[in-house]
Amino acid sequence: MRNSPFTEQSISAMLDRVGVNVRPNTAGMRTRNMAAVMVTTSLPPFMNWGSTLDVTVSSMGDATSLMGGTLVLTSLNGVDGQIYAIAQGPISVSGFAAQGQSETLTHGVATVGRIPNGATIEREPPRPITEDRTLILQLRNPDYTTSVHVADAVNAFSRQRYKASVARERDDRSVALNLPGGCKATRFLAEIGDLKIEVETPARVVIDERTGTVVIGEDVQISRVAVTHGALTVRITETPEVSQPAPFSNGRTVVTNQTTINASQQEAKVAVLAGPTLKQLVRGLNQVGLRPTGVISILQAIKTAGALQADLVIQ
Repeated sequence: MRNSPFTEQSISAMLDRVGVNVRPNTAGMRTRNMAAVMVTTSLPPFMNWGSTLDVTVSSMGDATSLMGGTLVLTSLNGVDGQIYAIAQGPISVSGFAAQGQSETLTHGVATVGRIPNGATIEREPPRPITEDRTLILQLRNPDYTTSVHVADAVNAFSRQRYKASVARERDDRSVALNLPGGCKATRFLAEIGDLKIEVETPARVVIDERTGTVVIGEDVQISRVAVTHGALTVRITETPEVSQPAPFSNGRTVVTNQTTINASQQEAKVAVLAGPTLKQLVRGLNQVGLRPTGVISILQAIKTAGALQADLVIQ
């Protein structure tokens, strides 16, 4: 990760660190295919040393695309300045950008990509100290109902196996376990790991604006609301033309650009959305006749209006 543009000296020093000696050829080195990027990730609690994480790579300079790029070894620092993980690997980009002399075509975002399992944890985050023979189960998706169901299922198993209740719900994200007498933590966790739990799924809408992906949960509901959406598209085309002087004149041949601007707007439709079920919600969105980018804009506006009864997660 760098905050300044790449120079030939910095690239030579970087390649020296990985065992590539290019100093005799530094004068002929070209750096157009190098990009300054920012690498970020989220470190969940209770992650062990050696675990892997997904990382997001974003361009910080004037790079037009990260497609086909590879991230060199990069350290990831926490707010305390300590290095918690290192990242490297090929970058996966969902968009693309193509540019000619007179026209540019882009799809999605080509300057942001991800590296699945691209970061390796080198330092474990601090962990809370618990009492002896006490375990804390952390729920991946916090929910009060799910926490109660986990405690009830573990107690039903422990009363049948060990004649004692060992679990109690602490809050919406954790369940406390007291190990039965003579039972090790690993064995007890293996025994309760196959218990069937009825999980409450939170009402959530996940939006990825880079790829235009929208995922709507089954419990998402929309209060009755009227929606209209119109898209304005402006296309600018530059056509090169050759202007030649008259014969035997003192003029010279030049290349000029002929600019053409076209504007088009789709017909806007008004639809009444009311989604007590997922099927009715999807049917109402399809009535408007939108592309994924339009669906994203409408869902954000509905959330602002207070009609979307769900959490809106934007990635």
